[in-house]
Amino acid sequence: MTGWGRGAAGFAIRLSRPRFWIYTGGTFVVGYSIGMADWHAFLILAYAVALFYFFVPANLFVYGINDLFDEETDRNNPKKGAREYRFSASDRSRIVVLVILALAASALLAAVAPDPRLIAVLGGFLFLSCFYSAPPFRFKQVPFLDFTSNVLYLLPGVYGFVLASGSAPPAWLLLGGFFHIAAMHLFSAIPDIACDRAAGITTTAVLLGRRTSLFVCLAFWSGLSVIVLVASGLHPLALLVLAYPSAPALLILRPGLAIEKVYWRLPLLNTILGGLLFCAMVVSKGVP
Repeated sequence: MTGWGRGAAGFAIRLSRPRFWIYTGGTFVVGYSIGMADWHAFLILAYAVALFYFFVPANLFVYGINDLFDEETDRNNPKKGAREYRFSASDRSRIVVLVILALAASALLAAVAPDPRLIAVLGGFLFLSCFYSAPPFRFKQVPFLDFTSNVLYLLPGVYGFVLASGSAPPAWLLLGGFFHIAAMHLFSAIPDIACDRAAGITTTAVLLGRRTSLFVCLAFWSGLSVIVLVASGLHPLALLVLAYPSAPALLILRPGLAIEKVYWRLPLLNTILGGLLFCAMVVSKGVP
């Protein structure tokens, strides 16, 4: 074991990919802020439990399952080791324990918020999180189902919206969310094309190739931008969403530019824009 892995807490944090906590926890918070009536919604117990769940246990489950079933494909992945945890067989038992604890946390969340709609959304999140990587489905190896199943990252936002409002999100909001998570997944798969191809995996990015994949990302993020701009009434701050389609457009225009330089800045961009949206929702609703 390396130095960071000796402590149980340190290992759990490393395994859960703190850089990507925002993709589940942040999505939950944004969905909750959009659905809530006022600031008093932040005071309920179910919000506090779900907030912790979608930041830590949810990511332990997602990436624990991922690492248990991706040993072969991750062996030659350059992202592993330096920026992300690389699976070691000696860690298998600890990962299994953490996955079981994450499932226990899921049961606790279901007990705190027993609404059947919330339990269904949580069940969908766990199902997709598991079978994105695990057999017999292993969606990550099926072209087009790989980015479609990435809707698992939209479900924390749906959970938050339903918890706060008691109703389902509007269709336009779900469509915009899907465009974003689909583009994010495909964009993140482009740097892995070489190692996935070497491992015999045919993802959407492997099937389409770098350039076509970038055009698909451009289309998805352009669709997101249109939805955000229309929904905001062309508010000046909404123009920031154009940073997303600008990323694949830049790489298309400059094919020599390393996609990794852009990819590792996306978590920061998501955090900044998601934070701005959250603040805008809170300020706009206020306290009655």
